[in-house]
Amino acid sequence: MCKPPGKVGKYNDKGGVEMEWPEGLVNDAKKKMEPFDVEGFVLGKGDEQGSVMVVGEAPGENEANKGEPFIGRAGDELNKQLKYMGLSREELYITSVVRSRPYKWVKTNKKGTGGMRKANRKPNKKEIFAHAELLDYQIEQMDPEIIIALGGVAYERLTGDKRKMSDVLGDLIRTPVQVKEGDGYGKTEKEYAIIPLYHPAAIFYNPGIKDHIYESLDQVRVYLKKELN
Repeated sequence: MCKPPGKVGKYNDKGGVEMEWPEGLVNDAKKKMEPFDVEGFVLGKGDEQGSVMVVGEAPGENEANKGEPFIGRAGDELNKQLKYMGLSREELYITSVVRSRPYKWVKTNKKGTGGMRKANRKPNKKEIFAHAELLDYQIEQMDPEIIIALGGVAYERLTGDKRKMSDVLGDLIRTPVQVKEGDGYGKTEKEYAIIPLYHPAAIFYNPGIKDHIYESLDQVRVYLKKELN
């Protein structure tokens, strides 16, 4: 994986641990996102020297406003699940596939909004590709022992695997990681330990999966003991 060219400097992501970033890499990603309905920019936060990287989908409204990944309800749920697995935010690094919040306009009855509000949406393939080099760079710099992929978007971006999350949930999968090559993706020579989990927000929309979530977290606790000790 080649490091992108450009001057290396520190980029402050509003309270996150600073990672040394080629200035052109961040600016280029922002420029590529200009045609899309997105807002905010969140690079990541946590221990960049840690053994575990957590990769989510994209910032939501709170994250985009405050420049910090996984806060609000989804963040609280993530904290709960991390604690269950024996992890804490302070010992891992949290980032996402897309760094800006993708949104769409939807109707609302709330007064003072003009009848419309911004709602979160799933990032499209062009948005994911626009930010591909940022994730490539973070993985190369951190070189984590384990990458936890939260949700199908993160898992497919990392592995290229299009299987349903229910088919791979909680498994430890050793595989090369997808990296940007030209107008598409290639694969790293190195294999990484990828663990796919449901996105923390999934439980809000489908409470019936709670048992499956905690069964997968039980699996991950076993993996973590073996891999990190």
